[in-house]
Amino acid sequence: MSDVTSDPWPDLSADEPLPEGHLRGHAGELAVAAARAHGVETMFTLSGAHVFPLYDGAVQADPPMRLLDVRHEQTAAFAAEATGKLTRVPGLAVLTAGPGVTNGVSAIAQAQFAGSPMVVFGGRAPANRWGSGSLQELDQPPIVASVSKLARTLPTAGDVLGGVDEAFRAAGSSHRGPVFVDVPMDELFAPASGPAPAPVVPARGAEPDPDDVARIAALLAEAARPTLVLGTDVWADRAEEAARRLVETAGLPALTNGMGRGVLPGGHPLLVTKARGQALKEADLVIVVGTPLDFRLSYGVFGEARVVHVADSPAQLSGHAPLAASACGDLTAVLDGILAALERAPRRPDWSAWVSALQDTVGAAVARDAELLGAEADPIHPARIYGELVPRLANDAVVIGDGGDFVSFAGKYVEPQRPGCWLDPGPYGCLGAGLGAAIAARIARPSSQVVLLLGDGAAGFSLMDVDTLVRHRLPVVMVLGNNSAWGLEKGPMQMLYGYDVAADLAPRTAYDEVVRALGGGGETVTDPRQIGPALDRAFASGVPYLVNVITDVEAAYPRATFGV
Repeated sequence: MSDVTSDPWPDLSADEPLPEGHLRGHAGELAVAAARAHGVETMFTLSGAHVFPLYDGAVQADPPMRLLDVRHEQTAAFAAEATGKLTRVPGLAVLTAGPGVTNGVSAIAQAQFAGSPMVVFGGRAPANRWGSGSLQELDQPPIVASVSKLARTLPTAGDVLGGVDEAFRAAGSSHRGPVFVDVPMDELFAPASGPAPAPVVPARGAEPDPDDVARIAALLAEAARPTLVLGTDVWADRAEEAARRLVETAGLPALTNGMGRGVLPGGHPLLVTKARGQALKEADLVIVVGTPLDFRLSYGVFGEARVVHVADSPAQLSGHAPLAASACGDLTAVLDGILAALERAPRRPDWSAWVSALQDTVGAAVARDAELLGAEADPIHPARIYGELVPRLANDAVVIGDGGDFVSFAGKYVEPQRPGCWLDPGPYGCLGAGLGAAIAARIARPSSQVVLLLGDGAAGFSLMDVDTLVRHRLPVVMVLGNNSAWGLEKGPMQMLYGYDVAADLAPRTAYDEVVRALGGGGETVTDPRQIGPALDRAFASGVPYLVNVITDVEAAYPRATFGV
């Protein structure tokens, strides 16, 4: 979209009375007021003069808006992205001009791929010096445009109140995602006025086409072996209760991925993620709701099964997979519509034999897993960490994955008990998101356990932001699987070439000493019997605490795809 060129609410002189319901202040104050109307409570940032008015606006607000300053802009942006996921209210990152903005681009791209609502407010070199070579002069929206819903410059102070409001509305509406705005420095300091923004209530998505919903219900009624896949947008669209109603009322077996994990609690009899291969390969109908048909789901090809795709907006429906039916719109309306149509059908489908077969496979998988979860191997098998961690997790624990091979094991063994309690990088696969996500989770869920699972490779991207956790008194338990390698690359290289390069890290690095040096706590574990006691100390510490577990590099996650 082109830059704003009008000034819809010109500044009213300080001598003139404001119309009822209007605000007056510098543009930073107005931006904060607009963000707060959309439910923003925290501004994630790293200090920069280009955005000082935003800080003043946060400090002068009544009540003040929380300022959370980090050590690398990527962490601020990842924290805003995770806030959007956890709270379903767009997160806010404020990044200074030039390198501040470019340091946040990976997090913006992750939000675009994952459908995470967030607004990134960038500083910008002053308009009255544009073209003269002022500090960090860079036209930023074109850089960000390809990985955001909207990227624009708000050229005058008078554009800020309405422009920021529009940014948050765009970020929080289907299909959700990141929005970027920047404002020239001189205009950000300038006064303006405008209508005071009213508190915003999240809007429901569009009503689905009833014929599309009826078609899906008819296919489901005819199916002998259906499988339902519930993805991130089920949570993001506030449809988790409708999804569970459909599953339990219809007796429909389901898999979950992304933030769909926890919609059915771990151990639920209709949650068949541990029988994923059978559930997808032997199904005659697969209904995928709220997640793309990408490499994680075999690009929408499941043996001979007919495939149905359900999304929150038309652009999210698959354009590459052959579909038997599709529907888009408010996901609660779609799921409840399918259930209502099933209940009106003359014959109630009976999938009990199919469910029983999948449950047998789940039971066998649980039995097989038990051996690795209790393994006494030396070096430690990564699965043993989860054998100790999972029993210690509360039902409302927030678990964050930031890594490759080590976090793949987490996906297999950690089954959340509630929705909105699992964070991973999503389909973009970006490392370095973990510390930002942990910061966001501790703020969003102050009474919950927050556990960050780190690969030793991923830790190198952001471990310095433990300093942020310490300064802001945000206790987080960090569990690091340390196999001294880029495990996700080492094995595939050996398979392809018979050797590997650029895949080894320094052996047994004492990452816990880094955390202690930054003011937290930690320890290294080499004996599998000491993992549990170390985790207990971490949870009891009340500080950011890293348990650095030395694991076996040869114990690689058995994967069926490399994402290509």
